[in-house]
Amino acid sequence: MPLVSQAQAEQYQREGYFILESVIPENVVAALLDECMRMVSERDREMEAKGVKTEGITHYKKRYFISGRDADSPIMTEFLFSELMAEICRATLGDTAYLFHEQYVVKAADSDSKFAWHQDSGYVGHYHRAYLSCWCALDDMSIENGTVYILPYSRDGRHSTDEIIDHRVEERTNDKVGYRGDDPGLPAIVPAGSIVVFSSRAFHRSGPNLTDNYRRCYLAQYSAEPIMNRDGTELWGRAEPILENGERVGLRA
Repeated sequence: MPLVSQAQAEQYQREGYFILESVIPENVVAALLDECMRMVSERDREMEAKGVKTEGITHYKKRYFISGRDADSPIMTEFLFSELMAEICRATLGDTAYLFHEQYVVKAADSDSKFAWHQDSGYVGHYHRAYLSCWCALDDMSIENGTVYILPYSRDGRHSTDEIIDHRVEERTNDKVGYRGDDPGLPAIVPAGSIVVFSSRAFHRSGPNLTDNYRRCYLAQYSAEPIMNRDGTELWGRAEPILENGERVGLRA
């Protein structure tokens, strides 16, 4: 049986998302968690040295967005370029795919750790071909610990599934907000090792972590073509091949 069923691939095109439960091996989840907490400690020390409580959308001891550290982590690199991720890319993007971005997203035990409704494409800020977000749960996810909520295309009120909505910046949090309706979305109540797969056009949010433990996920994002900046002069993010002509590209040197 294929990892991604035909029904799931069709749902991705129709509604912008699907969920794969318990597909990341337990030993890989454990290794990614170890790397995650090492990087949270590093980020705390960096912010303490600067004497700041907020850097972009990261808020000290509340929530963390930690990206661009995979080059120093064989564990993260192997996961990002694994056959598991390549198969998801084939089912959603086609026979050509590039690593576009990666980051840990961590919520500490804090009632002020929610994240606002947005499209990932809203953070790019200009039109581009939709890319793929793989929200990899490293803990069991629940409403109480602030899991991700997805708003299916059929419920978001847009004229076209390819439309990027103008996002406004929320002053206190620096979050970009693109959906202002009252639909609560669908919570992903999934065990650790699951992947919530969604398009960069799909609206999503997450609630606060009201438990006593961290809520951790690893976000791996892939594009079908290099995404350039607004004037086309340089890459907006990254463009490291994972698929060429449907075949997985070996790990980078």
